[in-house]
Amino acid sequence: MFTGLVEEVGRIQTISKSGEAMVLGIEGSVVLGDLKIGDSVSVNGVCLTAIQIGVKDFKVDVMPETFRSSNLKELKSGSRVNLERAMAASGRFGGHIVQGHVDGTGTIRRVTSDQNAVVFEVAPSNQALFKYILLKGSITLDGISLTVAQRTGDTFAVSIIPHTLSETALQAKREGDTVNIECDILGKYVEQLLNYRGSAATEGAEKAPISLDYLAKHGFA
Repeated sequence: MFTGLVEEVGRIQTISKSGEAMVLGIEGSVVLGDLKIGDSVSVNGVCLTAIQIGVKDFKVDVMPETFRSSNLKELKSGSRVNLERAMAASGRFGGHIVQGHVDGTGTIRRVTSDQNAVVFEVAPSNQALFKYILLKGSITLDGISLTVAQRTGDTFAVSIIPHTLSETALQAKREGDTVNIECDILGKYVEQLLNYRGSAATEGAEKAPISLDYLAKHGFA
């Protein structure tokens, strides 16, 4: 699990491709402090596993599903990427619950200034993601924990403070570039519960969906 608070910006050193499978060699410093083989690292918001660790770099595997679902396939040698190690139990939870399981990508439509902030307007490649994107709710873009500031018919926007922009690879993003999107996990669990119709364990029993009426009847609302 991650928090969406980027620890450092790394650089892609090497890319080895075999079809839709890749091995990325990534230069870093902060995340190498206690990184071990088998540890999880968020790379542009994608949870990957360290398979080799050097003095100034580490390598991770990218499987075909991740290749197809994220913008990692667009990386080139020298590309900057946001890096974060898995959250330590002793740390402060400064962002929100981030799994590193990307829901899809989005295209940056516009980048505008709003006094000391920079506003990124993003169009998700899959419009179905909008059911999880709510005004003032949490969202992750390329591994950065952000707040939805605006929501229109087919786009949403986030407002970036100078510190976040300067400390992440988002500073290099331009209109037309893609970002990895991970929606808040809480909404997905709520949707799953509300749509639940029973399981093999309740076969033959009444299979009523969990609804607001059901919750009120049982003292939860």
